[in-house]
Amino acid sequence: MKYLKDFGYMSIIETITDVDNTFLSRRELTCNFAGLAGKLKKLEAVDMITKEFKLDGKVVIPMRLQTHVGKPIVTGTFFVYEDEGLAKKHVNPTIFSRLEKSKAKLAEAEAAAQEAPAEEAVSEESPDGDKGAEEPKAEEKSE
Repeated sequence: MKYLKDFGYMSIIETITDVDNTFLSRRELTCNFAGLAGKLKKLEAVDMITKEFKLDGKVVIPMRLQTHVGKPIVTGTFFVYEDEGLAKKHVNPTIFSRLEKSKAKLAEAEAAAQEAPAEEAVSEESPDGDKGAEEPKAEEKSE
């Protein structure tokens, strides 16, 4: 049993608690993310939780990501709401503003990444045009 295939493939996400809080109309998840200490961002964790528990169409709010000293484990606490209005009513507005700021920064990075290949395509075309412009300059210098 020295190889990973002997143990079977384990998920990175290990569920600690999964509580259905009927009083607040939400689901509260606490999970461990193995091997992601210092590398995991809140929005990435939300995507992983959404895919793991099939929470498409629901509002997943990362409340806390805690790393453990000396261990490569991150423990995350998430609230899952059916309705975004109810989530905004129960959860501190500061958390929503931080999430929106992170989403905006991510969107800007994606936009910059999309513009970079477009600029490279334009720069590839311009050297061909510039070479034609450089040739007359070379003739002027030789005269």
